[in-house]
Amino acid sequence: MAADEPLSVDDLLAGYRRGVFPMRDDAGHIGWYTVDPRAIIPLDGFHLSRRLARTCRNAGFEIRINTCFTTVMQACAASTPDRPSTWIAPSMVVSYTALHQAGFAHSVETWRDGGLVGGLYGVAIGGFFAGESMFSRERDASKVALVALVARLRAAGFVLLDTQFLVGDHMRQFGAIEIPRFEYLRRLHAATRLPVRF
Repeated sequence: MAADEPLSVDDLLAGYRRGVFPMRDDAGHIGWYTVDPRAIIPLDGFHLSRRLARTCRNAGFEIRINTCFTTVMQACAASTPDRPSTWIAPSMVVSYTALHQAGFAHSVETWRDGGLVGGLYGVAIGGFFAGESMFSRERDASKVALVALVARLRAAGFVLLDTQFLVGDHMRQFGAIEIPRFEYLRRLHAATRLPVRF
């Protein structure tokens, strides 16, 4: 699929329900991918360090939900000195904004003094949430958004938080684990059938 060809809401939902996700490759084309094993964060095993807990309480961050979804996704897609290119194509911002407008994609945002300083976005279907990407303009701002996401998912009755890959120790510090694809698909199918809402 060409990089400038947006995916439809139906295509995105069908893909996530099958356990695949879209990414742009180095040639600029969007394809569907899966990984085995698959990385998840068990919601009942989420690890919050004492230092990060103090930051959540005392650093003066404000959490907002779904107030600037497209801006969050654009921030996640922006190049940085450490990451000159990204897997998020411009057409994907269009596609996921449509998915957000349909009620299936969501942003968790970290604000300070009226400015957006971090956040994340992902896809929710039933009791399943796929965390797609996160960004931070201040230390720990994206981590604070993740803590808020996990609290919201637990309160709503979600059972599966998908992080797709385990790269380095970034997600391991929160208790992320890898499970075989067949087990992931079993959990995915059960989770997407739950009558819960983000």
